[in-house]
Amino acid sequence: MTDIRPADYPPPFSSAEAVGQPTDPVDERIEVGILVVGAGPGGLACAIRLGQLLEEHPDVAERLGDVPVAVVEKGKQPGSHLLSGAVVNPRALRLLFKGRLQMEDIPSYGPVHGEAVYLLTKGAALRIPPPPTMRNHGNWVVSLSQLGRFLGERAEEGGAALLPETSAEKLLVQHGRVVGVRTGDKGRGREGEELGNFEPGSDIVAKVTVLAEGTAGHLTTAAIDHFGLQGQNPQIWALGVKEVWQVPRPLHKVIHTMGWPLRKLSKYREFGGSWIYPMGDDMVSLGFVVGLEYRDIELSAHDLLQEFKTHRLVRKMLAGGERVAWGAKTITEGGFLSLPSRLNAPGLLLVGESAGLVNVPRLKGIHYAIESGRLAAEAAFRALQPGESPGRPGALDSYDESVRASYIWRELKEVRNMRQAFDKGFVGGGVRASMMTASKGNFPPKDYRTEPNTATTLIRTNRAARYPAPDGAYTFDKLSSVFAAGNRTRDDQPSHLRIRRRVPRELAEAWTWMCPAQVYEVGEADGEGTVTVKVTPSNCVQCGAISAKGGRLTPPEGGSGTEYTIT
Repeated sequence: MTDIRPADYPPPFSSAEAVGQPTDPVDERIEVGILVVGAGPGGLACAIRLGQLLEEHPDVAERLGDVPVAVVEKGKQPGSHLLSGAVVNPRALRLLFKGRLQMEDIPSYGPVHGEAVYLLTKGAALRIPPPPTMRNHGNWVVSLSQLGRFLGERAEEGGAALLPETSAEKLLVQHGRVVGVRTGDKGRGREGEELGNFEPGSDIVAKVTVLAEGTAGHLTTAAIDHFGLQGQNPQIWALGVKEVWQVPRPLHKVIHTMGWPLRKLSKYREFGGSWIYPMGDDMVSLGFVVGLEYRDIELSAHDLLQEFKTHRLVRKMLAGGERVAWGAKTITEGGFLSLPSRLNAPGLLLVGESAGLVNVPRLKGIHYAIESGRLAAEAAFRALQPGESPGRPGALDSYDESVRASYIWRELKEVRNMRQAFDKGFVGGGVRASMMTASKGNFPPKDYRTEPNTATTLIRTNRAARYPAPDGAYTFDKLSSVFAAGNRTRDDQPSHLRIRRRVPRELAEAWTWMCPAQVYEVGEADGEGTVTVKVTPSNCVQCGAISAKGGRLTPPEGGSGTEYTIT
């Protein structure tokens, strides 16, 4: 055991760096009516609903100018950076497209026809009744990247301007209100020098800015700090690693597992589990998720997934198959007690996972993102009526009121302590979670506290000795997996990763094992117990894990990163 905590080695970054005033001359700024940052399900749902409202009220659209709604997306296209399980509750999609589309019109792999939950040991799988929070009858299996492309097309049809390959680098604040974002430069070299293809970023100014960045959002974190929107508990995250396999035999049910290969004792702080979902008759999606409060230096979500695949339950499902895709992404897990104290500030709205709207016990967040995006659109529209100004303090409070009156708030409140219950170990957490479910959240009488992922001290247990060696056919190393993600980051651009470059060896090793994309390596020792951390930014798949464990992920050049297609 060590006394080393990631929190004691903060990155050389301040969120104030991500906030500033417009710098372009007024006549050179790009003016839009409403600006959405992030083409995920929340941001695109917001753009779609705005298109519907503006179609019904052309006078408002006219007042918003030539570009009433714009969506900036750092990936190559909507869906490029989207990854999830994913089994989706359809209620938000049905409401968003009410009278326009049916679920059968939306790309999916159909409704859930059956489900199973297993408690695993290394050599056995005990099937148990699905806990109430994990029942999926009536839900649909989707690829989130495919859904993102579909929603992007619907947003464009509704009049939104999509600006792909555009990173939002700075939140523009003037006179106490958000007025837009500054986009990142393109064509800079490794040391920041201008290359021959250099293109400077631009100020995009808007009457309302909607942050829908997803997990560990760069501007969202800055906005929460700038406007003092911190929640009751600090935010925490988990890391999920996913593979898609083409298989010879169809899977007819969704599967979740708990237990092995995670350890149950509370001293390890290992919380998580797996999923295996059918994707039609010839593909399955599987993944492993682990909370980033874990303590073991050698714990690795990518290698846990490889180890998980060696279980006989999984082997028989994948036998004769081939891996066709891979990806990794953090999941916001703080829940109700970690939500921002407000979901708006003057000129600003926070939606979806940017706001922390994820229900961990139910393994759901996509429909919350879509519903919150729809509600944000309606609040922004109300604030644009004659006699109102969205930059006025309180002008966007109707958004918070709508979210608090929705099923999102009710459901998150009921399970507000369930994630924290497992901090005391798997068995005790399961007992407490059952009591919380039975009481609809009235147990415990006092809410549990959460500590940041960076606050846990590191331990070493030789955990890596249990990981299977990659064979390139069934188990895989990290670099070949990055290739499978379609990563297209230019290797001579400036680093977008902020970490302390000289830290104790234990922390450097922890970052090396944690990262699913082999971005970090342990470098030379200085003889005083610290080492240099080597960084390969071009490997990064922008999962966000480093932001949870002592570093800071900032936006790379627009268009960089993964090219997810079926994740």
